[in-house]
Amino acid sequence: MNIILLGCPGAGKGTQSKILTSRYQITHISTGDIFREEMAHSTEMGKKVSQYVKSGRLVPDALVSEVVASRLQNCSKGFLLDGFPRTLEQAQVLDAFLSKSNQTIDVVVYLNLKEEEVIRRLSARRQCSGCGEVYNLETRIPRVPDTCDSCGGKLTQREDDMPETIKKRLMVYADLTDPLVAYYKVNQVFYEVDAADPPEEVSASISKIIDEMAAKAKS
Repeated sequence: MNIILLGCPGAGKGTQSKILTSRYQITHISTGDIFREEMAHSTEMGKKVSQYVKSGRLVPDALVSEVVASRLQNCSKGFLLDGFPRTLEQAQVLDAFLSKSNQTIDVVVYLNLKEEEVIRRLSARRQCSGCGEVYNLETRIPRVPDTCDSCGGKLTQREDDMPETIKKRLMVYADLTDPLVAYYKVNQVFYEVDAADPPEEVSASISKIIDEMAAKAKS
C-alpha cells in the first residue's frame, strides 16, 4: 500500500504516520524528519535546508524530490509519504518516478485543520536539543519543565514553531495547497479527514479508508 498523507504543519501528520506505518508495516518517509536530521548533523544538505526553514520558506522542489526519490528505492512493502509532495511540481515528479517501476499511489488522505488550531498546537511544541525528542506543553508535557524525559537534554522552541514564523509557513502552504489538492482529486483516490478530532479518532478514520481501499483492490 502506497499512501500520501497531506496536511499543513501541525495537522498531526507525524503522529498519524507513526501509527499507520506500524499498523500496516510500510516505510515512513518524512521530509521534515530527514531535513531535521541533516540540520542537526550540519551536513551540506542541512545547511542549505536551514536557510529556508529559518525564514519560513519551503525547501526547493528539486532538493526535496531528490531526497525522497533516494528513499523510495528501498520500499518493497509500500510506503507512507509525510510532508511530500507539497507542490504540484513535486507531485508530478513523484508520479513520473513511480511509473518507471510500475507503481502508483493507492490513497491520498488530507488532514484538514483550521489556522487558529495550527498556531495553538505548534507554538506549544518543544524539542530536545540533545536527542531530538518532541514534546507539547498541552498534550505531551515533560516530567521536569524544559527537560527531556529520555536524555535530560534542554527543551527548546524551534524557530519554525514561533507564532510569526508559523503564520508565514501557513501563507506559503495555502498558496500551494489548492492546485495540489485539485490534482489528487482528479488523478488519485482522495479523502479528507478532520484533523481537529482526537488523535485516536483521526487514526480510526484513516485506517477505515485504507482498509476499504485494500479490500477493493483485492476484489
